[in-house]
Amino acid sequence: MPLNEGPRQPGERRLSVNPFYGPANPVGDMAEAPPTHRLPDQPIAPATAHQLVRDELMLDGNARLNLATFVTTWMEPEAGVLMAECRDKNMIDKDEYPRTAELERRCVAMLADLWHAPDPAAAVGCSTTGSSEACMLAGMALKRRWTRRNADRYPGTRPNLVMGVNVQVCWEKFCNFWEVEARLVPMEGERFHLDPQAAAELCDENTIGVVGILGSTFDGSYEPVAELCAALDAVQEQTGLDIPVHVDGASGAMVAPFLDEDLVWDFRLPRVASINTSGHKYGLVYPGVGWALWRDAEALPEELVFRVNYLGGDMPTFALNFSRPGAQVVAQYYTFLRLGRDGYRAVQQAARDVATGMAGRIEALGDFRLLTRGDELPVFAFTTAPDVTAYDVFDVSRRLRESGWLVPAYTFPANREDLSVLRVVCRNGFSADLAELLTQDLERLLPELRRQQRPLTRDKGVATGFHH
Repeated sequence: MPLNEGPRQPGERRLSVNPFYGPANPVGDMAEAPPTHRLPDQPIAPATAHQLVRDELMLDGNARLNLATFVTTWMEPEAGVLMAECRDKNMIDKDEYPRTAELERRCVAMLADLWHAPDPAAAVGCSTTGSSEACMLAGMALKRRWTRRNADRYPGTRPNLVMGVNVQVCWEKFCNFWEVEARLVPMEGERFHLDPQAAAELCDENTIGVVGILGSTFDGSYEPVAELCAALDAVQEQTGLDIPVHVDGASGAMVAPFLDEDLVWDFRLPRVASINTSGHKYGLVYPGVGWALWRDAEALPEELVFRVNYLGGDMPTFALNFSRPGAQVVAQYYTFLRLGRDGYRAVQQAARDVATGMAGRIEALGDFRLLTRGDELPVFAFTTAPDVTAYDVFDVSRRLRESGWLVPAYTFPANREDLSVLRVVCRNGFSADLAELLTQDLERLLPELRRQQRPLTRDKGVATGFHH
C-alpha cells in the first residue's frame, strides 16, 4: 500500500474541467474546479468525474506492453462479465454466499490434486489476495510449528528462516514483521538462486523452515527443490533436525505441472509442507488472488485457524485480511473449468515458445548475453555483451519505453551487484507477433545506442524498473 505524501509543493493544484465534460450548460460545473488532495466541497456529475479520472489514467503505461509484471493483463470477456457480477460479494461472508465459498473449496481441491497431495481430500488450503499474503500465512505456520516444538526455549531464542537472496520481497517483510532472522544464501558466479548444500549449512535447531522458489523473479529459473529436500534429509540423518520446506511457487507452480511433469518439486516430496501460488500470475486471473496449501491438517496448526460466528454461520478463516470481493476466486474457478489440464498446457507452452524464440532472436543480435532462455518460467534475462561499452541495459530500457515497451532493467543483489540485466516476462496475451515487434524495435534502436560515447545512466538505483 503506498504511503501518501500529500501535495509535493505548497499551494493546492486543481483539476481543470473541459466545458464539454459538463451538462448542457457547462458553466455551472466549471465554477469550482475540484481539488486534488482534499474532498471537493460540492458533488460533480458522474460523467465529469469519470472523464477526469480517465484522462489522468491515460498517462499510465499500457498493461499489455508491460513486460516487467508477472500479473495477468488479459482475460476472456466472459471472465470479465463474471467478475463484474461478483464484485459486490464479500468473500468472507461464507454463510451469505455459500456457492462462492464452494467454488473456493473446489479450487483448493483442484490444486491439491495438481500438486500431488498424498490425500487431496485431506489437504488444507485457502485463497488469498495474492502470493505475498500466501507466503505470510505459510511462514506463520512454519513459525508456529517450530514454536510448539521449542516451547521450552521460545521466546528467549530467536527463530530463523533460510532462503536464497533472490526471494521476493514479501519474505523479507515476513521476517521483519514476525521477528524471524532471515538467513540468505548468496548468489555466486553464474548461480543466481539458492544452492541446496549452502542452504543446509545455514540450518540449525532454530530454523523454522527453508524456502525454495519455483521460478525466481530475477531470471525465471527454477530452484532445485528435490535437491534441497535431499540436503535436508542428510541434515536430519546427521543431527535429527526435521526441517520443513515451503515452495514459493508464485509463478512456477502453475507452469511446471503442465510443462515439466517429470520435475519433482511438490507434495511428492515428503519434506514439502506447504506451497503457494498466484492465481493472478500464471494462474491466468486478473489481480488479486493467490492460494496457499498445506499437505495435511498437521502442517497447519489448528490454533492459527479462527472460527467465527459471522452472519449466522460457523466460518473457519486463515487470512491477514477480512473483507474482499469474491470476483477473483470465481474467475479462478472459471479459468480452471474453461481450460482444464490440456488448455493450461497449451497456454503455458505458447508462452514458453514465445520466450525461448524471442531470447534466441535477441542473442542473435550480437550485442547481448543471455542469462536464461525462458525454458523454465516463460521469462528470460539478458545483459549487454562484454565488448559493449557505449550503452548499458538502463539505456536500452529507457529507449524501449519511448515506443511503449516496459522492460525493466535492474541490478542483481549482494555478491552480484556488478551484474545489471534486462528481464522479459512472457504472459498469456503477449503473442509471437508482439514479441516480433519488440525485437524489431530493439534492433532499430541499436545503431543509435552504439553511437553513444558512454552509457547515459548516472544513478542506477533510480534507473531500475524492477520491483519484483
